[in-house]
Amino acid sequence: MQLRLRQFRPRTGPQEHRVVQPRQPLRHTSLRAPDPIGLLLGDHDGLNRLSGLFSFAAYSRHTIVHVPLRDGVPPDEGQGELVDLVMAHHSLGLRAGDWPELRRKLKNGVALTARTDEARTARDAESWRARSGRTDFREDLRHATHARTFFLFGSRDVFAQAATDFAFAAGWGPREKRSAKGHMSLMAALPELVDPPGGGHPVEVLICHKPYPPYAHFRRPGEPATRPPRPASSP
Repeated sequence: MQLRLRQFRPRTGPQEHRVVQPRQPLRHTSLRAPDPIGLLLGDHDGLNRLSGLFSFAAYSRHTIVHVPLRDGVPPDEGQGELVDLVMAHHSLGLRAGDWPELRRKLKNGVALTARTDEARTARDAESWRARSGRTDFREDLRHATHARTFFLFGSRDVFAQAATDFAFAAGWGPREKRSAKGHMSLMAALPELVDPPGGGHPVEVLICHKPYPPYAHFRRPGEPATRPPRPASSP
């Protein structure tokens, strides 16, 4: 997949950071912070582009991937605070509290085009799944919500797994019967998120597909496109 991005190089003190954003907003995609269950709701385009962005994040250890989602078309389903999304590798050392200062400095970005490797992403996702059942497995996604932003801290393989989950949701969500009527369909969830201490309900972020209105224009894959009937001719 080819990604059209915008790249920024903000500085905090002597340190320079690399931050990328999608060049065009994901207008019909939204994210509600988990408390303890969050909801990521998107149309085919939004879910597909998120798949590419997670794949890009998987192989960009020194890059912060920022996906603004708060300013899109407000969703008509779900409850909770609407937030942006940030992905970064554990090794980068980004703290959620550092983000507001960085975000204020995201100015004068330059255009960037990147291409993802779906075959490599699939292989690394499979490697993650093969290890996830082991008792010593420690490759979950750490997360935090701060400054109206949901942060995911992970490594290559877990981000690759998330990319495949979004690809599945984008590919199969439009085929769900509920989609034709404009209803959302639960397709997947983010890979296991680290639960806070103290027990309680596990933290989850559900990935759902929902076409954007007007729903009369939505066609499930394989269905013929229909046209409105022509008006009767005058006698």
